[in-house]
Amino acid sequence: MIMKRLLLLRHAKSDWSQAGQDDIDRALAPRGTAAAERMAAVVGAGPLDAVLCSPARRARETLALVRPALPADLPILEEPGLYVFEPDPLLAHLRALPEAYTSVLVVGHNPALERVALTLAGPNSAPAALALLRHKFPTAALAEIHTAGPWTALAPLRAHLVAFTRPRDLPSS
Repeated sequence: MIMKRLLLLRHAKSDWSQAGQDDIDRALAPRGTAAAERMAAVVGAGPLDAVLCSPARRARETLALVRPALPADLPILEEPGLYVFEPDPLLAHLRALPEAYTSVLVVGHNPALERVALTLAGPNSAPAALALLRHKFPTAALAEIHTAGPWTALAPLRAHLVAFTRPRDLPSS
């Protein structure tokens, strides 16, 4: 059975200075830009088959900042179904991933990402990573989850949270 690798990257800190702006149109704040740039090396550290990104501006801008650390020929799929805040639609989307993908990065939103990560993280998860995730899934943080079997079999407590990295865990440049 092939191990699947799922990376969940929460978009970086967004700018709330424009009153009345549609949620989907919010850009990154300067602090978010700096955090996403710091996360690039972590996001690009392992193999990836595809990137799935929410169409929200802040998610697309986060991806653009980590993109230089990713392979140039990596498929990038902007998917409207990833502009979600609840875990069930996100899980359904993940369960429908092509089996040819063994390693996928999702750039999306909370609380959906946090709840999916907590739902999937089983008893063999890294204790320190799980403790950090249970505390908070901050902006620009990355959860790395491994699971055996097909994407269709993603189920509660059946995967392993192997790492959880927050921008503040990394040295600033």
